[in-house]
Amino acid sequence: MLMLSPVMALGVLLFLALFFNFLNGFHDASNIVATVISSRAMSPRMALTWTAIFELLGPYVLGVAVAHTIGADIVGAEHITVVVLYAGLIAAIVWNLLTWYLGIPSSSSHALIGGLVGAVAMAAGPGAIRLPGLEKVFIALFTSPVIGFVVGYVLLKFLLGILWWATPKINRWFRIGQVFTSAALALSHGANDGQKTMGVIVLGLVTLGFLPEFSMPNWVIVASSLTLSLGAYTGGWRLIHTLGAKFYRIRPIHGFSVQLTSASVVIGAALLGGPVSTTQVVSAAIVGVGSAERASKVRWQVFQDIALAWLLTIPATALIAAGAYWVLRQYIMVM
Repeated sequence: MLMLSPVMALGVLLFLALFFNFLNGFHDASNIVATVISSRAMSPRMALTWTAIFELLGPYVLGVAVAHTIGADIVGAEHITVVVLYAGLIAAIVWNLLTWYLGIPSSSSHALIGGLVGAVAMAAGPGAIRLPGLEKVFIALFTSPVIGFVVGYVLLKFLLGILWWATPKINRWFRIGQVFTSAALALSHGANDGQKTMGVIVLGLVTLGFLPEFSMPNWVIVASSLTLSLGAYTGGWRLIHTLGAKFYRIRPIHGFSVQLTSASVVIGAALLGGPVSTTQVVSAAIVGVGSAERASKVRWQVFQDIALAWLLTIPATALIAAGAYWVLRQYIMVM
């Protein structure tokens, strides 16, 4: 049995949480830059650098309501141990690495939530899950792609309707517009996805006795924002190819519409404290925008593969986390 002091236990938790956050940025940078790169609004490296800057600013501009949802609304602190958090993070990390390797844009949000739910259920039973908080999470996660599809569809129809007279020269303005919409999307991703890790870290601080109650230290915001930005700067090229090239040929008007739609949905969720999946919102917006021009334009098999990954993520990571918790509790104890 490995005995960990509270300081050592916190060190392990920070490593796992910040590594997951790095992978989150690495995995999800594709959501933000894929359409920018595909429509040639920016070079790949410039797009990733631009994204990383606004990822860093997200929590400071839009607040940390999502962190409170993840850290305080889903499970009670009385049921959380540091080993539970280890198991949940390990499950999310494993799933992110697997889906990155396969080139499937899955949800880091789903992976972390599934991991936490599976680990807590294994440790304290299903009754330890706070159903109202979990319901709030599921509503946000499963309605946001539908909203992304509908808004993307309507927005492109609107643009095509009012710009029927335009020549190809208008693409220059849509490329310029993508500079701003990509910044808004990166800002929203930093404010929504980065906060999930913040919530886990604060849960650990409360559990280990370093904080008396759930509150957000500034150093947690800084550390989480920096690792998310670093991951985004590194970029997941396999996933960028999937989102930017496999659905259909993305032109500047498509890229602008997808990013404006996605940023609006994710920013709204961040302000309301709803932890949505940026991956799902962007993918659904890409399909909605493509369908508005011509339904046959979209390669629906690609979308079906991604949707299957979405459906599998929460049960798969819950099972991985339950198994990881069972193993870890045999070998780790915190003094």
